Amino acid sequence: MAGFKDLKVWQESKSLAVEIYRLTQAGQFNQDFGLRDQLRRAAVSIPSNIAEGDERNTNKDAVRFLYIAKGSLAEFRTQLEIAFEIGYINSETFDNLELKCLSLGKKLGSLIKVRACTHNP
Repeated sequence: MAGFKDLKVWQESKSLAVEIYRLTQAGQFNQDFGLRDQLRRAAVSIPSNIAEGDERNTNKDAVRFLYIAKGSLAEFRTQLEIAFEIGYINSETFDNLELKCLSLGKKLGSLIKVRACTHNP
C-alpha cells in the first residue's frame, strides 16, 4: 500500500507543484525571485502537508496537517492572483490553475470531514 501516494488529492497537488515549477522557470518570473519562490513554496507545501499528515497515523494529526495544506492552498491562490494581475501569467493559464485549486480545496475539505469523523488514537 502506497499510503498518501494513493490519495487523489495528493497526486493532484503534487502535479500542481510540478506545473508551477515549470511555469515559473521562464518569463517574468525569472526576474522576480520573491514571488516565484513564494509560489513554489506554497505549491510544494500542499502535497507535503498532505503526506506528512497521512504518515502521522492518527486522524487528529492528519486533520491538522490537512488544514495546513488547505491554508497553503489559499496562500498559493493569493499569489497566483497577484501573478495574474501584474501580467506574469495570462488569463487562460490563470483560469486553468484556479479551477485546479478549487477542485483541490473541495477534495481537501471532504478529506478533512472524513478524517475528523473517523475515530482512532
